[in-house]
Amino acid sequence: MTSPDIVIHADPDILAAAVAARLVTRLVDLQAAGTAPKLVLTGGGIGTAVLEQIRCTVARDAVDWAHVEFYWGDERFLPEGDPERNETQAREALLDHVRVDQAKIHPMGGDRGTGPSGAEAAAQEYAELLASKARPEDHGPVPSFDVLMLGMGPEGHTASVFPHSPAVYETERTVVAVHGCPKPPPTRVTLTLPAIRRASDVWIVATGAAKAPAVAMALGGAGETAVPVAGARGQRRTRWLIDRAAAGKLPRDLVPRIA
Repeated sequence: MTSPDIVIHADPDILAAAVAARLVTRLVDLQAAGTAPKLVLTGGGIGTAVLEQIRCTVARDAVDWAHVEFYWGDERFLPEGDPERNETQAREALLDHVRVDQAKIHPMGGDRGTGPSGAEAAAQEYAELLASKARPEDHGPVPSFDVLMLGMGPEGHTASVFPHSPAVYETERTVVAVHGCPKPPPTRVTLTLPAIRRASDVWIVATGAAKAPAVAMALGGAGETAVPVAGARGQRRTRWLIDRAAAGKLPRDLVPRIA
């Protein structure tokens, strides 16, 4: 795994547009090389903003969306169709507006009336789905995702792997249920750090001054137990895409030219 690339943009709007352009370009390049891209989506404000930017650009039609496979890094364990689910927001922002193959959209399971206890089964089902999609050349129980997008919280969580939580200590399972999250809703389903690290490219997208301390700690060598996003790394590339405010506490030697 390589050292992270850091790209800083002036503000959240410019960042969302730039990430959207990068993602379209990456998907086009993969398809031109004969690959059917495997893309892992993230939720949150900036993740949704990126998808909205893609929807609004004419360049979106350069991608053959019917030959892109969609996965999620985590999900709020709520009923399917709930407006707070990452899947629902992704559909509204982009997936309902392009020609996708519904069979290639792989959301995490929702609450079908079981309550929090059902998250364990949803996690197991998603782990089994990922294992079924893995090829021999992936050398593991998940596909080698081409681009895995992540957000992060001000305390350093990524996906739904929170500091000092049971999920951050997971070394074997690829998907786990998370209970008692410090931000609502308290029950989630998430990829684990070992699963995230199977991706070719990991893109971490973050905005705002509240994220600046955790960004600085993660890029400064903090341990993943205390700052889980520090453990999010790609096999080929780890790319941090952040705005000026989120970069505010980086040491000078880590600050590249602002794009």
